[in-house]
Amino acid sequence: MHCFFFLTLILITASSCATKVTRIDTSTVTDLSGVWNDTDARLVAEEMISELLSGSWTNEFNKTAGRSPVVIVGTIKNKTYEHISTSVFTDDLERALTNSGKVQFVADPEFRQEIRAEREEQLGNAEPSTVSLKGHETGADFMLQGTIDAIQDAVRGKYAMFYQVTLELIDMKNNQKKWIGQKEIKKIVQRPSVRL
Repeated sequence: MHCFFFLTLILITASSCATKVTRIDTSTVTDLSGVWNDTDARLVAEEMISELLSGSWTNEFNKTAGRSPVVIVGTIKNKTYEHISTSVFTDDLERALTNSGKVQFVADPEFRQEIRAEREEQLGNAEPSTVSLKGHETGADFMLQGTIDAIQDAVRGKYAMFYQVTLELIDMKNNQKKWIGQKEIKKIVQRPSVRL
């Protein structure tokens, strides 16, 4: 009887500590800690996509070159103390701009190395008529670079988080900045005071 009671107590304790998972819509705002999250990345992507597509740089390039501009995503420097995956919003940028038909993107250096290795592999092993030859890559006209900065101001369990994301579109031929976009995000976070 004593063992049964002890076993029941263990089962009740274990079941009350079980992990609970609730699936929600990906557009739902979920600010749990106050630090950078998926909502911030989405807001940055939406703002930058809108600004890039409404800018005059694509039309100017098209008039001069007679084609859509080709862009490569360069480094987005994270100058905050947090781990921020910049690819979350740069991937959204690439997808939206590519699907708009106004901009073309080429693979970044990491992916290009994998593709070049595959071309080498094809040269020695693939049917000659199907081999992708070297020297036919598309060069980028512009590089998209940027920074993420953050400022935190705190006092007695309450703090403000300020993020500033700046993206710049650089002309590969002359290093001129053809477009600069900026998105700022500010949050107030208040932690409950612990009373004993």
